[in-house]
Amino acid sequence: METDSRPTVSRRDLVFYYLRLGAIGFGGPVALCGQMERELVQERKWLSRDEMRDGIAVCQSLPGPLAIQVGIFVSYLRGGFWGAWAGGWAFILPNFIIVCALGALYVHFSGLPILTAIFYGVSPAVIALILHSCYRLAKLGMEDWLQWAIAAACFLVTVAVQAEVAVLFVASGLIGVLYYGSLFRRRAAAPSATAVVSGVAGIGKIAGFPILGKLLLFFLKAGSLTFGSGLVIVPFLEKGLVQNTGWLNERQFLVAVAIGMISPGPVVITATFVGYLVAGFWGATVSTIGIFLPSFLFVLIVAPTLIRHRAQPDVRGFVKGAYAAAIGTILGASLLLGKIAIGDWLTALIATVSLIVLFRWKVNNPMLVAATAIVGIIAFPILRPAWVFVK
Repeated sequence: METDSRPTVSRRDLVFYYLRLGAIGFGGPVALCGQMERELVQERKWLSRDEMRDGIAVCQSLPGPLAIQVGIFVSYLRGGFWGAWAGGWAFILPNFIIVCALGALYVHFSGLPILTAIFYGVSPAVIALILHSCYRLAKLGMEDWLQWAIAAACFLVTVAVQAEVAVLFVASGLIGVLYYGSLFRRRAAAPSATAVVSGVAGIGKIAGFPILGKLLLFFLKAGSLTFGSGLVIVPFLEKGLVQNTGWLNERQFLVAVAIGMISPGPVVITATFVGYLVAGFWGATVSTIGIFLPSFLFVLIVAPTLIRHRAQPDVRGFVKGAYAAAIGTILGASLLLGKIAIGDWLTALIATVSLIVLFRWKVNNPMLVAATAIVGIIAFPILRPAWVFVK
């Protein structure tokens, strides 16, 4: 197998790589996966093209944040069980520190007015980063008409319901099994994953916990039940944090989303900011553990099975179907987020110019984010756009 022909990577190298990626990786899960594909497949040769494609597709079909799961999966392939834990938490740590610091500043100064201006400039660029990276991922794994048809259907459903529908990934994978593989072979893996999700679903109903326990349980549930990526976790979090628990008001929640979008690393680091607002540093810590821990468990349960059986037609068919669903749902989420990020001529111009720059030149994500943040800081006080939701 191709997996065996590639060298083991030391835990030290995995940790250093993911510390760096966690500190400078902007643009959400698709941008981060695109960056990993470029650096680990094309430049460092740690992975083959098929391994990267399989990792993205399988992780997209599991609950939780996509980028972190792909990072854990890559670390598992090259560093084994403990390499997965080391690489995964190294990926999370820099952003945890950054967001905790922003949370402390926000609480101390009762909100950061400059955040509005930064969000105004950066958000359209984030949409451009997502679209550009989605294009790269489509080139990596979209091979025929059926995958594009699945992607189109998932795009339409995501836009229509304005949320990610978990069953899309399972259904798309089964379509892949029917078309690319054989109908009645090896379906045992799916029920086990479903059982894990169902088991976790019940923990959100436990009452009587102190606030740290409630935060941990809420974000364990969010990390276990929200399929796909941080791009579409927002509706789930808004319902739980604002409508059900009342831990945040609408303004605070939208600021938390903005922090997740403009900070490096996975978008679901929003959980860290929420935890800090609700219960300080320890609230941030348990919320971070809660949102990311299920990703480790799911990937470490599924990864060995994938490595053993990924050459089988049914497994590859499921992967191809789920990969197509990932492309469609992420494009749908991009459209939904674009309605929040783009509201006037300047933000439309920023998004357009950012796309042109990304396709025409190899500008890195931090440079693009920094440049558009400066544009936002300068332009926002002049234009004073009333539509920006972070006030």
